[in-house]
Amino acid sequence: MATDLNILKSNLTEAFGSKVVSLQERLGELTLVIKAADMIGVFTRLRDDADLRFEELIDLCGIDYSTWGSETCEDGRYLADQPHDGPRFASIYHLLSITHNIRLRVRVFAEDDAMPMMDSVIGVWPVANWYEREAFDLYGIIFKGHPDLRRILTDYGFVGNPFRKDFPLSGTVEMRYDADQRRVVYEPVSIEPREITPRTMREEQYGRN
Repeated sequence: MATDLNILKSNLTEAFGSKVVSLQERLGELTLVIKAADMIGVFTRLRDDADLRFEELIDLCGIDYSTWGSETCEDGRYLADQPHDGPRFASIYHLLSITHNIRLRVRVFAEDDAMPMMDSVIGVWPVANWYEREAFDLYGIIFKGHPDLRRILTDYGFVGNPFRKDFPLSGTVEMRYDADQRRVVYEPVSIEPREITPRTMREEQYGRN
């Protein structure tokens, strides 16, 4: 597998040159980072180039990096190697080459944190349709060129993007069926904020006496 990854790394470097923002191997997989402006050209070649042939998009997901790397252990050490310093939102593409029996992860960052936007890859892999709708719904990432970009998991009238790090855990509204009005109604959240950290973590001496 290491030999296969080395060959893939060499092929990617040769194929894309300066378009490679970074190319890292970790946990037996390669992660390629490219710019949003280059993504359609890069993805098309990843699919069609005989030395690459990533015919299949396995998965696509959004990520909010706004607090990534800032979490610490009890002794104050950061859980990650270093806090993230760069654009907030990214789409991650998990690709499979059936021809070469190898996988590749590609990360693309949206340039604008206020309105994260990148091209749709439906023209390259049609299976991306619902994946992009999910990333749009949960993270607010806009995929230009998507033929039907609308919510897929939350209600069409939902406000906000629930997987963003700044979205409240309890949400902003709750919904119930009103028998008098004979319809579903939305109301402010009635749940009181509460401590959700287990006592074993909150109380240093818990269970030791």
